[in-house]
Formats: sequence, C-alpha cells, structure tokens
Amino acid sequence: MKKDITDKLNFNGNPSLIVNGVEIEVNSDATTMIKLMAMIGDESEVTPKIIVEMYEMIFSEKERKKIEKLKLNMEDFQTLVMAAIEMLTGEQEETGE
Repeated sequence: MKKDITDKLNFNGNPSLIVNGVEIEVNSDATTMIKLMAMIGDESEVTPKIIVEMYEMIFSEKERKKIEKLKLNMEDFQTLVMAAIEMLTGEQEETGE
C-alpha cells in the first residue's frame, strides 16, 4: 500500500536573515532543527565551541562565505547565530524586510 502525502508537506524553502544588506539563508530542515534543539537542551552554558558548531549546522558553506566577507566581530557573530536560532525556534517576532 502506498500513500502520497506530498500535498500535506510545506516546501516553502528556508528563511533568511539580512545583515548589512546581505541576505543569508538559514537551514531549517528537520534534521538540522532536531540536532540544534538537542544541542541547546543539553548545554547549560553556550560556549564559543558550541556557537561554531551551531553556525556550521545552520548556515551552508555558501552562506558562511557571505558571512565571512562581512568581517563580523565575535559579539556580532554570536548575535547572528543566536538570531538565526531564534528565527528557527520561533522565539523571535518577524521583522520587516
């Protein structure tokens, strides 16, 4: 028995953040989300190592190259990663484009 559920799925793509006029796509696939939530839930303190691991998980190599060109300082880098996580977990209100 086979059942096609394609019409029940959402293929809208990934959300994006805009930094200094640069659009940066955030991975929102289920596998990434599950790993991300496990990392957040397991850690009482978010260390720089964890921030880098989450960064590599939620931004593709192409998007990371865009971010590297922005030359963000550590505080801004952390803000970017946390904003992406908040967007994915629904903890942040959507702002205008």
